[in-house]
Amino acid sequence: MKNNTLIVNNNIQTKHSERIFSTQLSKKFEKIYLNIKEEIKNPKKTLNVLNKDFRFNFKLKELKKFKKFKTLALVGMGGSILGSEAIHNLFYKKIKKKVYFFDSLEESKILDLRRKENPSKVLFLIISKSGNTIETLSNTFFLNIIKKNSKNVIVISEKKNNFLYTLSKKFNLFFIEHNSSIGGRYSVLSEVGIIPAYLMGINIFKFRSQILDCLSLRNKNFLKESTIKLASLIKSKKFNNLIFLNYSPALEKFLYWCQQMIAESLGKKNLGFLPVISNAPKDHHSLLQLYLDGPKDKIFNIFSLKSKFNETINTTKLIKEKNFLNKKKLDEIKNAQKNALIKILFKKSTPFREFKIIKTNEEVLGRLFSYFMIETVIVGRLLGIDPFNQPAVEQIKIYTKQLLK
Repeated sequence: MKNNTLIVNNNIQTKHSERIFSTQLSKKFEKIYLNIKEEIKNPKKTLNVLNKDFRFNFKLKELKKFKKFKTLALVGMGGSILGSEAIHNLFYKKIKKKVYFFDSLEESKILDLRRKENPSKVLFLIISKSGNTIETLSNTFFLNIIKKNSKNVIVISEKKNNFLYTLSKKFNLFFIEHNSSIGGRYSVLSEVGIIPAYLMGINIFKFRSQILDCLSLRNKNFLKESTIKLASLIKSKKFNNLIFLNYSPALEKFLYWCQQMIAESLGKKNLGFLPVISNAPKDHHSLLQLYLDGPKDKIFNIFSLKSKFNETINTTKLIKEKNFLNKKKLDEIKNAQKNALIKILFKKSTPFREFKIIKTNEEVLGRLFSYFMIETVIVGRLLGIDPFNQPAVEQIKIYTKQLLK
């Protein structure tokens, strides 16, 4: 898969997977591929979020009054906030507003906002599909932001008998309905991710403009090859760890979004990858030894982003001898380290894929989000796994509420 903004190289070879199983999956893929295209057209299906004519539960003119806020605070968990963090992380230099993320239970974050900000001048976005997420409610109450007719609070939740919807009605808060057919980890291209992106100053039309690119005929063979090989690796149970080796800090939050997408969607029926986020070149000096010479149970997704930083190292004033670092950009050094790793992975016949982002823009991030959604759904269905539920997570929520009563 290749164009002028994104290049993906696939080095998962047939020998890494079960050849017979791969052949069986080839026929199954065609049916799944066609079903996905139909689901995208169906407003009652999760993947309808990828439809170019997807109907949002808000109008942009309703949000214009919130553009005046210079500081945003997002309160949510998992898929309700990870996508927005990924957007902010990648476009950090472009975004002119200050943004806080409350995505865990950390007193220090709450105290930090209280110390630095006037709460009345902060726009709070409280996001939870169920409207009952314990951490989201806890942070909302500790932040003490629910007041009658608050003009600086937006609530996104299902329009059902839940805590957030009840609060919104009782205190007359600005409420936007969360599409009930779209689960958290698939919601970044819906109201859940689009509204924060718009308020951060991101071009949301460009963001969604190329999200069906991976389903195009020119990319179909790549998608087919990748999903079949990944499903075969999971089925073999020989490769249990999926290492996201990241050479760009700006991509870290996107990879955490990928981590949830893969773990919650495919970690069922005693199958799945353990997705691990690993930052390079830092982890070259800690984890790389294990990755390369430890158990042969790993597949690698290698990510890099072309840097705009053009300054070079000048060593001539410090040392007279020729120095291999002289006149090198930091990007060149990281690329050399990445390519050295790839050379060793080839040599060791280790399965890997390389994702090279050439240009940073809204279109390429939208394509990455949609690609990993579709790839994950196809892999799940090839394995007979429902990629949209998370039964173990729901069980933990039930037990937690029982213990708190």
